[in-house]
Amino acid sequence: MNVTTMARGAWKRLVVAGMWSRRRIVGETVLALVLALSATLGVQDNGLAATVGVALAAAAMSLLRRVFPASVLVLAGALAAVLAGFWPLLMVAGWSAGPRIKAPRWALAAFTLSYVLNAALSVQQTESSLPAAQTLVFTTLSFVATTVVPGLAARYRTQRRTLMHALHEHNAQLLREREIIASHARLRERQRIAQDMHDSLGHQLALIAVHTGALEVDRKLTDRQREAVGVLRDASVAAMHELREAVGILRDGTHAQEHVSDTAPAARGVAGIDGLVEASRGAGADVELRRAGEERSLAPAADHAAYRIVQEALTNALKHAPGAPIVVELRYEPDSLVVEVANGPTPTTADGGRRLVVSGGQGLTGLQERARLVGGMVHAGPAAGGGFRVAGVLPYGSAERAGSAPQVTTFVEATNDFRGQSEGARPGDGGAVIDWSGPPEKQKELDLAMGSKKRGIAIGCGAALVIIVGLGALAVWGIAKLWDESDKAMIEPSVYKSVQVGDTETAVRGKLPDGKSFLTDGLRDKGPAKPKGADCLVLLSTEIPDNLDDEPLFRFCFRDGKLIDKQSYTVKS
Repeated sequence: MNVTTMARGAWKRLVVAGMWSRRRIVGETVLALVLALSATLGVQDNGLAATVGVALAAAAMSLLRRVFPASVLVLAGALAAVLAGFWPLLMVAGWSAGPRIKAPRWALAAFTLSYVLNAALSVQQTESSLPAAQTLVFTTLSFVATTVVPGLAARYRTQRRTLMHALHEHNAQLLREREIIASHARLRERQRIAQDMHDSLGHQLALIAVHTGALEVDRKLTDRQREAVGVLRDASVAAMHELREAVGILRDGTHAQEHVSDTAPAARGVAGIDGLVEASRGAGADVELRRAGEERSLAPAADHAAYRIVQEALTNALKHAPGAPIVVELRYEPDSLVVEVANGPTPTTADGGRRLVVSGGQGLTGLQERARLVGGMVHAGPAAGGGFRVAGVLPYGSAERAGSAPQVTTFVEATNDFRGQSEGARPGDGGAVIDWSGPPEKQKELDLAMGSKKRGIAIGCGAALVIIVGLGALAVWGIAKLWDESDKAMIEPSVYKSVQVGDTETAVRGKLPDGKSFLTDGLRDKGPAKPKGADCLVLLSTEIPDNLDDEPLFRFCFRDGKLIDKQSYTVKS
């Protein structure tokens, strides 16, 4: 594989596969500039070329950390030990590498290698004024706090979000399956009801039609009686047709809204209102039909709604106000058809007390729903001069749109799936688009099982607190160790003055620490020449010098059991 192929592969992984948004591009650019400026701190004295090279390297590593997380982490760990300005980049690289290195063993290997390089190079820096052990302790604490902890936090955050996403997908699938099962149960119940209606009501209506048909040809009937029987026969036949339609709707499993095709018979529309009026007149009612305005065609659903309004209003008037005059009026307004049926008060001579009126009380409610579905409205109430009035408004345009819009039966409503349904969803996801703005009511059970966001934050904060406490304990141990080492290697200036040349070695060493500490390593060979044959002890002074680069020292030389020389001097740290 040549360099060109590798470059193309890196570019494809960086840009094409990621499809960065504008927001991410701006954010990554700003972050790269900040990290580049941070990396140049401390290298300005090395020349313009070195400064620009360091800045470009930091910016490139910042942009590539998402594509090559392990490589950037290891390289940033090594550079942070040499150049202090790369520590912010190491923090960002640790945060990015934690969730992006999928296999735990590879993540552990990448962080370990980065730490080893960082610690080894930090210890080998000759400019460091700290001994190797102390440098290693502080390097370890810094790496854990700034690299390992962000990496673990980011990895936990990503894993939790992945788990929640998978559980949301699974829960959504269970919800859809539950709705499908419930819908099938509803369909089976609707089919059972349809079968019962067909078997019971259909049989009774068929008997009525047969008997009225036979009665109509009876020679003993008068013309008026034969005409009334004919009305009954026509009504029973119409009732059988309507029953078949209702049974068909129940068996098909569609919604309660009735859809009338363009090929529906005219008798079920505005044109059939004349037949309703004539049938009512044949039953002995005083019915007047009025029309106003220029007639216009309605959409099938609105046309059928007008027919149903007149039919229900006439039925109610004949049942509840027998003998009262009835007026049916059709007014074609510029934007809608107004259908009004009004009856006067019941005449006092009408023998209504002997009538058996059976009413379910659902007719007007059904009319209001039917009109609402086509964009209109229905009003029913007492008339001003007595009686009762039913009026419906059915718009032309909205009715046409409502009637022509195709209706689709869905087993899962959009509100029943907490993620919502969308036509533009990806294939294979069940037609669902995840909305992370907030789960709906049906998602509460899953949230309770998995824990809410507050609980997740509490768990994350608890884990961070445990890590911080651990780091604090390690820091306390390091400080205590350093304090113990300082007790072995440092004395007050007053102690130095209290010791006189000629004192016995035992008395002098009794006032001084043993000096066996890493803090005094390398200091014995510095300073004035030692007396010949003498055993010297070099200790640090607790006094803070004016120049922080100077290190004040005290030296005590012994020979033949006595103190033969003491020196106070400073060396460069």
